[in-house]
Amino acid sequence: MTHMTTQNTLGLVVLDMAGTTVADDGLVERAFTAAAERLGEDPATMIDHVRATMGESKISVFRHLLGGDETRARQANTAFEEAYGELVSEGLIAPVPGAAETVAELRAQGRTVVLTTGFARVTQDAVLDALGWRDLADLTLCPADAGGRGRPYPDMVLAALLRTGAVDDVRGIAVAGDTSYDMLTGVRSGAGLVAGVLTGAHGEAALKEHGATHVLPSIAGLPAAIREYES
Repeated sequence: MTHMTTQNTLGLVVLDMAGTTVADDGLVERAFTAAAERLGEDPATMIDHVRATMGESKISVFRHLLGGDETRARQANTAFEEAYGELVSEGLIAPVPGAAETVAELRAQGRTVVLTTGFARVTQDAVLDALGWRDLADLTLCPADAGGRGRPYPDMVLAALLRTGAVDDVRGIAVAGDTSYDMLTGVRSGAGLVAGVLTGAHGEAALKEHGATHVLPSIAGLPAAIREYES
């Protein structure tokens, strides 16, 4: 059901996963390293770009790193997803403190909450299963669910709006993430509130530079930021 959006009302909240609601603890970099090694590439030559583009669709990162070689990029992406899945299956994943409680609080307030990721669906599902989060949010999206383009394109945020019908105006959306690309995604979607969190890849300066309207210590501060925005 669509809620008519009054000024400053945020009825749809779109949250990133790794680094924002899910504690990454270096797992993305470890999986990239494993994928590069499986393809005979030197991960040391890639890691700076990987860090700079945290949040981007992983296949896009590999296309850049491998000079546009689509076959190699797909092989690398498959290796990455497998390596990350192995780390998840080893129990090396945990929620950001307060993340599940934050989602529950936002939903209890009548807001629709969507979890998004740059991972493939199989990896996203593995993370959700490992954390027992299958029913935590109203909807979960990966790039393939939004036509294949991940961040920094606005597609996943706009897909969240189209799939849920939660608000009738993009200004009624709040976006939160830990990377520059999360911020760009929020800005490009027209979201009213774009919150950067300091539990993941990028620091306050990078988040603000790419459009954060708020920078929070963690996702646990989002409900208060939304209340302040709406007041």
